[in-house]
Amino acid sequence: MDVVELKKTDDRFRLMYDVKGRFVLQRINEAESKYKLCRVNKLYISGKKIPCLSTHDGRTIRYPDPLVKVNDTVKVDLATGTIIEIFKFETGQLCTPTKGKNAGRVGEMVGIEKHPGSFDIVSLKDATGVTFSTRLENIFVIGSGTKAAVSMPKGKGIKLNIIQERDAREAKAAQK
Repeated sequence: MDVVELKKTDDRFRLMYDVKGRFVLQRINEAESKYKLCRVNKLYISGKKIPCLSTHDGRTIRYPDPLVKVNDTVKVDLATGTIIEIFKFETGQLCTPTKGKNAGRVGEMVGIEKHPGSFDIVSLKDATGVTFSTRLENIFVIGSGTKAAVSMPKGKGIKLNIIQERDAREAKAAQK
């Protein structure tokens, strides 16, 4: 979710995953380049009795909103480092896995299976209705409902099988 800006060409990009788990630079506009999504890894009280939170990218934000919990995602203003918006970690939210074989796919959170002593599993359903699962630690909430807070790369996080990819390539070649 890092933002890269090239001043000479006036281009802005967000570093994301495609559906095959590879890094991809997603072109974004100027308004979208002013914020970043961060996953909350830890909530704690500092030595001087100040409430703080730590994010997946190493940021420490002091005096967070009391509604923020671990695994939630916060929208952080890059200029000031303050929290703009909170995306709760709950069913019905738009999520993407950041690790594992499903990295880069996007889907709505359907349910969370608790497995004491082992890994908790989160089930997601993509826009085509296909359900897939991954570990809870890998989930990154990117929006509420069906609306993403960031612009999505080509394919909108929907993974096609090899036959669907072939048909899409052939349809594209037939148009030329």
